[in-house]
Amino acid sequence: MKNKSPLAPSPLLGTGSFLFLDRDGVINQELPGDYVKTVGEFIFTPQATEAIAILTSLFDRIFVVTNQRGIGRGVMSQADVDNVHQYMLAEIEKAGGQIDRIYICPAISPTCVNRKPNTGMAFRAQADFPEIDFRRSVMVGNSLSDIQFGNKLGMYTVLVGDKYEKEHKIYEQIDAFCENLYKFADNLQHNVKPI
Repeated sequence: MKNKSPLAPSPLLGTGSFLFLDRDGVINQELPGDYVKTVGEFIFTPQATEAIAILTSLFDRIFVVTNQRGIGRGVMSQADVDNVHQYMLAEIEKAGGQIDRIYICPAISPTCVNRKPNTGMAFRAQADFPEIDFRRSVMVGNSLSDIQFGNKLGMYTVLVGDKYEKEHKIYEQIDAFCENLYKFADNLQHNVKPI
């Protein structure tokens, strides 16, 4: 890991701190070889809504940045994704959490500026919320593209999930690892003091 401590305090909390979350594999369970196309296929990861409620109290703003190339491939529509997100946001709000904005990239091409690991979605967020400082931001994801996205922007990067073997190079590129989003939120809540 870039930083050997479980969660480094300096960039994580306090006034002017921002959280970026991947969706599939972080907020909801991934469907291997498929896309989440309906509300029925959207299953939260363990205690994800509780995690976001905790994180809402710790960060100024929370954003979701998600590649959704199933739209570009014609497997699902923008309306399908919107329906899923309406459900997701409603459940998060019921638990006391808040997502400030969701940014998606439907493009198939890896050269699209908005497709992670490219950084377009982050700059779209910054255009909407000019107070965002990427150096005081955290990116939580479960894929190499998420970590590369965060690293390009100078964010503190947190890997969650079990997608990669412990020998994988991704562990040299992250600042911290947590089992899931709830473990990240719980660790942050109890082990890291606000700055």
